Amino acid sequence: MSESPLAVVLTRRAERQLEAALAWWAANRPAAPNLLLDEFTRALELLSVQPSIGSTARSERLRGLRRVLLEPVGYHIYYRVRPVRRSVEVLALWHARRGSTP
Repeated sequence: MSESPLAVVLTRRAERQLEAALAWWAANRPAAPNLLLDEFTRALELLSVQPSIGSTARSERLRGLRRVLLEPVGYHIYYRVRPVRRSVEVLALWHARRGSTP
């Protein structure tokens, strides 16, 4: 029997970054205004059942940091798995072209 999906929780910082990215996307990508939200939602659904799909991300402060690329839109979701809490904690949404990490 498979385990139940993990809860997905966004930090306040990630929520703010998502809101800003969605506003920019809506204003600047009229041909596909829902693409970013659709890709983000799909990724969270996948992370809830397969949290190890992301690659390891380097961090001096956070152990177990991972990231997954939303390729069609160019954003990374930075997250960590919280096994005791049975959750995936989304820490940041960061555009890949920014050149640095959040």
